[in-house]
Amino acid sequence: MYEWNPIPWKQIQKNVFKLQKRIYQASLQNDTVKVRRLQKLMVSSWQAKAIAVRKVTQDNRGKRTAGIDGVKNLTVERRMIMVNDFRVNEEAKAVRRIWIPKSGKQEKRPLGIPSLRDRARQALVKLEPEWEARFEGNSYGFRSGRSAHDAVEAIFTGVGRMPKFVFNADIKACFDKIDHAALLNKIKTDCRIKRAIKDWLRAGVLDGDTLFPSKEGAPQGSIISPLLAKIALHGMETAITNSFVDRKTMPNGKKMKWKPIVVRYADDFLIFHPDLVALQQAESIARDWLSEIGQEINDAKTSIKHSFNKHEGYKPGFDFLGFTVRQHKTIKNANGIKTIISPSRNPSISTN
Repeated sequence: MYEWNPIPWKQIQKNVFKLQKRIYQASLQNDTVKVRRLQKLMVSSWQAKAIAVRKVTQDNRGKRTAGIDGVKNLTVERRMIMVNDFRVNEEAKAVRRIWIPKSGKQEKRPLGIPSLRDRARQALVKLEPEWEARFEGNSYGFRSGRSAHDAVEAIFTGVGRMPKFVFNADIKACFDKIDHAALLNKIKTDCRIKRAIKDWLRAGVLDGDTLFPSKEGAPQGSIISPLLAKIALHGMETAITNSFVDRKTMPNGKKMKWKPIVVRYADDFLIFHPDLVALQQAESIARDWLSEIGQEINDAKTSIKHSFNKHEGYKPGFDFLGFTVRQHKTIKNANGIKTIISPSRNPSISTN
């Protein structure tokens, strides 16, 4: 249809963005029929395919990393061929596993590299426009326009000027333990897209010369895995907060806000509540909800602390996302307490 370089990329990007915006607005209005119709239009669009191929072969830093097919560094002619002949419902290839060192540690973590063609298909069918309209308000991490600093701002608001107990938790091997059936049951989309996602999840992992089946989890390294993890964890905040009344009458007759506050950044999350028993109830709800989707909390990286006082041997305050959050006495406000957030002394530790 075009030669690669003369393609009017700015106009094409604008057109694809308009279609994504229409999907977002339809999802915001809970118009499932319209969402599916627009998604079908997206995966059939030549312009959307061109943007997807450009992203994985030209824009992304991993463009020179090959999957099991060894394909990388495509010429402009081969990029154009890929745009014109790839389809969503092709058979997925297994991902190539490589091992990279964890930051600041000697141990390594696995990274799964899909084939270049599968990466282009994943870039085409990413469901962000639909799900960004649905994701919970205090969900951060791997979301466009939402940084760690936005999560820290939500924590500052959540703690407020009232001392609170904090359940500081880490989900154990979140990507590796995603339950495929539970995840696919959440995704209500065009059947072609759903089949493609199912194929990517179950395509297997090639480590050296050994092919391992993938019965659970989503390989870190693929374009769509962060989104699938967000979809899998979607609903936890709502399940916790909906289990509590809005306000509770205290023994002194005053009414207190009683719903816990949940802030999640990727696979780390916090729950705040001024009452320890209520916080432990929220913790139990979180554990039960996670177990239903094949996830569990990493107890070694999980604790209950207090924002103002010592608790169970822990110093006041807590660490999250490289920051230390702690409350101090002050005479400048009615409650006599102020919240201070400062860089953590050990920024490599996001939870404790």
